[in-house]
Formats: sequence, C-alpha cells, structure tokens
Amino acid sequence: MTPRPTSEAPAAAARHAGPEDRAARRADLLAAAAGLLLVVAAAAIGTVIERANGSLHVNWPPLYASWFPHVGPGTPAALAVAVLVVGYGPPLAARLPWRGLLLACWAAALAWTWSLALIDGWQTGIARRLTTEYEYLTVIRRFDDLGPALRGFTGHILNDAPDHWPAHVAGHPLAAVLTFVGLDRIGLGGGAWAGVWCITVGASAAAAVLVALHALTDEPLARRAAPFLVLAPAAVWVGTSADGYFAAVAAWSLALLALAATRRTGGGRRSAPVPAAAALASGLLLGLTCYLSYGLTLIVLPAAAVLLLARNARPVPLLVAGAATVAVAFTLAGFDWWEGYRLLVERYYQGAAGVRPYAYWVWGNLACAVLITGPATVAGVRRALAAAPATLRRLRPSAGPPPGPAGRLTVLVLAALLAVLIADLSGMSKAETERIWLPFAWWLLAACALLPGAHRRPWLAAQAVLALLLNHLLYTGW
Repeated sequence: MTPRPTSEAPAAAARHAGPEDRAARRADLLAAAAGLLLVVAAAAIGTVIERANGSLHVNWPPLYASWFPHVGPGTPAALAVAVLVVGYGPPLAARLPWRGLLLACWAAALAWTWSLALIDGWQTGIARRLTTEYEYLTVIRRFDDLGPALRGFTGHILNDAPDHWPAHVAGHPLAAVLTFVGLDRIGLGGGAWAGVWCITVGASAAAAVLVALHALTDEPLARRAAPFLVLAPAAVWVGTSADGYFAAVAAWSLALLALAATRRTGGGRRSAPVPAAAALASGLLLGLTCYLSYGLTLIVLPAAAVLLLARNARPVPLLVAGAATVAVAFTLAGFDWWEGYRLLVERYYQGAAGVRPYAYWVWGNLACAVLITGPATVAGVRRALAAAPATLRRLRPSAGPPPGPAGRLTVLVLAALLAVLIADLSGMSKAETERIWLPFAWWLLAACALLPGAHRRPWLAAQAVLALLLNHLLYTGW
C-alpha cells in the first residue's frame, strides 16, 4: 500500500533549498507584486476614466462593485473558515482518504462560499441576488407556456424587440433561464432557492477539479491543490451568481472526461463500462455548458488538453454524441444557438459594451482575473509559464517520455489561460469578467499546487485575506 503524502518532506526539502529554489521563490513574489500593480493601475486609471466620462459603467474599476466597507453575519464564520483551512488544510489534505478529501473539499468550499455571501446578509447576499431587473427570476412567469416561449426566445433578445429580455436572460443561451424555470416548477421557486442552488452546485467545482487533477497528474499534486481550491477568492462571486453554477457544470464535464480518458482496470486493459458512461456524461455536460453560456464554448480548449494529456481519443465519439444530444434537443424545441449568438452580439453593442473602451478592458479584465484567482495563482501561473517550453516539447511523441505530473498540470493551466486570453481579445467580455471567467478561474487556481510546500501556508493566507478584503470592503454587483 502506498503511504499517503505528508507535509514533512516538503518542509525538510525547503530547509536545504538551493540558489535555484530561492530564485524561483523570488520570481514568485515578483509575479505576485506585478499582479498587484496591475490591479492598482486598473483601479487608478479606471477611476480617472469613469469620473471623466462614465464610459466604463462600473463604480469601482475594474470590478462591477461599489466601495462599501461593512461587516455582516457571515464575518465570524468566514474568518473561522480561513483560519482553519490555512492552519489545518495542508496536513489534512495530505492525510485524509481520497474520497474523504473530495467530500471535505466540497464541504469546506461550501462553508467558505456561504460565509462570504452572508457577509452581505441573507437577503442582500443570497435571496435577492438573482431577483434584480437584470436577472433570470424576473421572467419565470413568461415560461408558463413553455413551447411558445422556447420557440420565440430569440425574438426578444434585441433591446428594440417587443418585451425584450433582461440583460442576463438575453445574454445567455436558453439553458440558463430554464434552470431557474425548472427549479420553480419543482417547488423551489424564488431568489432564496436560486441562491442555494448556485452556491451548492458552484462550490462543487473545487471537488471536480480535484477529480481531474487526480486522474491526469497524480494524487500528491491534487492534494496540494485542495486547500487553494477551497479558499478561492472566486468564491466571492460563486456566492451568489449563476456563473458559479455554470462553472461547476463545466468543471464536472472536464472531470468526467479525465476519468473516461484515463480509467483502467487492474489488469491494465481499459475498462469499458466506466469510461463509456463517463464519456457520455461528460458530453452531455459539455453540451449543457455551451447552452448555459455562449462564451463557454471555449471550454473545448481545456477538454482538448485533457485528451492530449491522456493520449487517448477513445472517449471522443461518446463525448460528441452527448454534446450533440443536448444541441439536438434544444434545436427541436425551437432554439437556434447560432441565431441567438448573432443577436446577442448585436444586443451587446446596443448596451454598455457599445461605449466601454476596449483599450482599457483588454488589460483591465486581466486585473479582474488576478482578483478572482489571487496572488498565489499568479505565482503558480508564473511557474507554469516558465516550465511551458520544456513541457510542450515533451508532448511530441518523438520527444521521449511524456511530461510528469507537474508538466501535465502545466498543460491544463496553459489551456485555461489560452481560453481566457481568447475571450479577452475577442472584445465580448468587456467588464464583469470576475463572474464571466469563473469557469476558467478554477483551472488557473490549480496552478497553486506548483508552489513549494514549505511556503504554501503564507500563499494560502494571502488568498484568504484577498477574498475577505474584497467582500468586506466592496459591495459586489453579483
């Protein structure tokens, strides 16, 4: 039986760190400092622009938020969760049985997300978040006659259309609003249940990423990532926004794909039933992901990285079949995804995006990414970028042995980073990326596992402090 990894070995290694290790740690700190400077520049320059002409349409650039120092019912719980995870998270992650760790990760992520949301109080932080004029719950009754509502959905996307949809309903494919229609139909209507749904499902993304890391890299690396996935600054927006739920659906799609591509029987032959079921389920969730948010079609980049790392294309037919099933079902119901996207682009520039300056947001969005992933992630991504040339060379079949666990994690991080950069350059994500990019943020957070063990707690504390400051100093719009 292989002994579980412990935290003593990294600590012992750190005591004998050489010049290269010290240089790497200095580079990590410089990367984190550069991320902080990017945020400060985005805040300062953004404030000047907003006060000059109001073109950013945000109160506290680069975030869709307002300056509002406060404490609330969730403050003591959030502080307690932060202290417990920083103090006991790394050793527990190293020693818990694997299945116990998955459940503990989900439970701790739930506690962290709930406590952060409750800093704003039950009504403001959760129950009313999805009931504003921009949100999904305002149109539930328009779906009482479901068939005509589905067939006529695209006719209400544009701002000048009769009874046009609110911003978030118009800005997403049909599955987004149908989720909340479905909750209402089974007796879980209203903002409170919608908030509970988004937080509960959204927090499970942490466990999904662990499953994928375990399958694609190795168990010690996945265990090192666990505390960082729990104390993610992104939890500020998982509680409570629908994008947190979207992120979890996308994360489980990739986790199931990783299982389908890597699962083997004890004898070394691929086990047919489990990978087949996982591949089909992954395809169904991938299809659902694309019908929850147009921009999440970019999740195919991390999916391709999963297949590349596994060196296994066998799940592809069932993956495609599952995704196609979702697409066919929505098409037969009367929703044309491509028409919806075309109209969304037009609606997008009818609103604030028509005046929001691309020259600011093309880099201001990256400051948002720093805030939702934290300084530890910036340092971890730096390590992934430093390792990228050697790692990518080893992906070639003729290059000898494939990348090791850290190299495979590097590839996953690079795929998520590429998706973010494409979304950024497209101009279809000008502002509000603190929630829009949540599905990619989880995979960037996994880069924290690349940080050295002896310095993991300070980095983890920095993540927690950032999230606590964000939720106590600002009133976020989502």
